[in-house]
Order: sequence, then structure tokens, then C-alpha cells
Amino acid sequence: MSLISKGGHNGPMSNHPTVHAGTPRAFNRYIGIDYSGAQTAESSLKGLRVYCAHGAAVAQEVAPPPSPRKYWTRRGIAQWLAERLADGMPTLVGIDHGFSFPLRYFEKHQLALDWPMFLEDFQRHWPTDAAHTYVDFVRDGSLGNGAARDGNSRWRRLTELRAGAAKSVFHFDVQGSVAKSTHSGLPWLLYLRRALGDRLHFWPFEGWAIPGSRSAIAEVYPSLWKHAYPVEDRTADQHDAFAVASWLRDVDNSGQLARYLQPKLTASEQLVAGVEGWILGVA
Repeated sequence: MSLISKGGHNGPMSNHPTVHAGTPRAFNRYIGIDYSGAQTAESSLKGLRVYCAHGAAVAQEVAPPPSPRKYWTRRGIAQWLAERLADGMPTLVGIDHGFSFPLRYFEKHQLALDWPMFLEDFQRHWPTDAAHTYVDFVRDGSLGNGAARDGNSRWRRLTELRAGAAKSVFHFDVQGSVAKSTHSGLPWLLYLRRALGDRLHFWPFEGWAIPGSRSAIAEVYPSLWKHAYPVEDRTADQHDAFAVASWLRDVDNSGQLARYLQPKLTASEQLVAGVEGWILGVA
């Protein structure tokens, strides 16, 4: 089932792009989300941060709706995104967790190379969107059936290899791990897909080119860009979300977004990435 062919490539391009006034934009709104897989879907988490930029304006933090909870919850972010993206304004969203798994996962579990089917299958085995459910509840067998859909921390997606420092989506319990955020975030991608249908384009699974006037959502890796923007008084989580929204805004306003939506991949690598996903910004 190996679809990867070896070939030369360039590394990720992380420089702060130059914005040119008057350049046609593909989107009008840019949302950066720093994600967290801690606790449950209802937990108010300091690590969940949302920033939004309109047009060429500076990205601003978006606070959660008024409630006793001080910070966002994963459920709250998903519901807020569904509401915002339903308003018809072309929006580009970047979230920093894995959107799919390596081909080895599909091979081991004899799954079709079909991303929508993968989301459905994963949520059935890892119902981390359920109330009062920790990722570790599924990991230890208390809920769901995670043992039937496990992975190996040595497995890495092509985009992770290309990015260099990105960790495996199965690498739990280490500094900088995205495993918990990925395992807790995937069911919410399914939620958004069900809620928004063809109003939301999941890049690159539904095509490398994003149809005009449609909102899109992509996996991002804030470490590619966060050093290009002054931290100012933001926390690390705030700055990651700020950097994502700012970079999305800048590459669109500068007319450079199209080349990032078409990374330098061979035909067989494109097939792999169409299943495993790709980190936007990795060339």
C-alpha cells in the first residue's frame, strides 16, 4: 500500500511574508486556534486560545461566550466555529492538531484510504467528544475501544517528516506532544463536517484547490511562524494562535497563499497526503 516515492524537496518556509496593498484576497477572515487535549470536552482550558483577523487588520483574541467558565472548551470552540462559518464570510481556519494518521495506521487496521470514513471510524472507537471523557479514559480501556484503533509513536506522516520537528500523532506523554490534542480534536472535525457540509472545505482531503467563496480549515504548526511575530504581552498559547491567524492573513494578503496550497509533492506523495493530511505552510 506504500504510495510514497522518494524525491528532493525544500524545507518549510517560515519567513514573515510581505503584504502588498491591493492584492486580491481569497478570504476575508482568518482564525488561528491553539488547541489542547487536556481534561474533557467541557473543561475550561487555559491552553485553548482563539485569534481572529479580518481583512488586513491585526489579529485579535476572541474570548469565549459569557459563562462561569473563564476559558474556551473544546465543545465551545466547535460550536462557535460552526456558527461563525455558517455566516457565509469566506474564512480560513488553522488548528494545530493532526487531521489524520499515517498510512501505517490504515494498513494495520485494514481501513479504506478514505478520510471521511476514517473520521467516522475513529470517533466510534475514540469518542473523546462525549461528555466527561478524558483521552486517557479511552487509552486505558474505560470507554470506547481505543485498543482496536491504536498506533505506534514511531509512525510519522509524510508532512511530519517534511516539517522536521513535528512529532508523531501517536507520541503521547512528552513535551510538545500533539497526540492528545489530535485524539481529542478529530471528533470535532467530524462535527464540523456534519454541521457545515459543503460550506466548509477540509484541505487537502477535499482537494488541494479551495473553491472560491468557500471557507476552509487546515492543519497548522505554529512553530513554523511564531518567531516571525513579536510576542509582546501574550502567553505562549496566545502567541501560537495569534501567529497562526496573522500568518494566514499575511500570505493571503500578499498573494502567496496559492503556492502554499500546492506544496512541492510528487504525484504519489500527493496521494499519500490526500489520506494522511498536510500541514499548511510546509513546502
